[in-house]
Amino acid sequence: MIVSSRLLILQTTKVGDKSLVLHTLSSQWGRRSFIVSAGKGMAMYLPMNILDAEIMQNEKSSLWRLRGMQAVHPLNGIRSSIGKNSITLFMSEVLYRIVRDGAFEEGLFEWCERSVLTLDALESDWANFHIWWLLELCGALGFSPCSEDLVPFAGQHFPKLQRLLGLGFGGFMLEPMNGEERNTMAQILLDYIGFHSDCKVEIRSLKVLRELFS
Repeated sequence: MIVSSRLLILQTTKVGDKSLVLHTLSSQWGRRSFIVSAGKGMAMYLPMNILDAEIMQNEKSSLWRLRGMQAVHPLNGIRSSIGKNSITLFMSEVLYRIVRDGAFEEGLFEWCERSVLTLDALESDWANFHIWWLLELCGALGFSPCSEDLVPFAGQHFPKLQRLLGLGFGGFMLEPMNGEERNTMAQILLDYIGFHSDCKVEIRSLKVLRELFS
């Protein structure tokens, strides 16, 4: 049986010389992996890319094959920027770590797609975007924090975090912070997410963002 689906790319794993496993998120399947033939056009599988694809369901295998992949959005604003590309790496790594294989969160795919398009459209002042995104992710996963919820995780940094919680999107993007401050705010939110997800969230790409936005 062949069905169509829209998929968001989280990570890829090479299998031999001729195949890739795509770790994806979708509104139909939640977090699920698929296999594709490796070849030209590897840019299609960059993290947080959104594809339309045909899924070839196979009752004899849990790893279904994809064909006819096409990028839904060009994402020129992201792919032409080292900083935005780095943010999408961070976003995809967070989702890959906290959304377990086989898990389904109602509305998560649609929220992720809107987030990607928002980042793509921003022309300036987006260095704080990944922190805002983490806050919004809490809500998308069902445990949006009030300021008191973050006290055990924020420690001495709570006044700054409390101020951020009171800002709208525009004010949040314009809030002055250096790379270390952004890294600290992001780590507090990752610890909060990890607590509610019952896992330790270690994100390697966070160090890259600290250096980029110092």
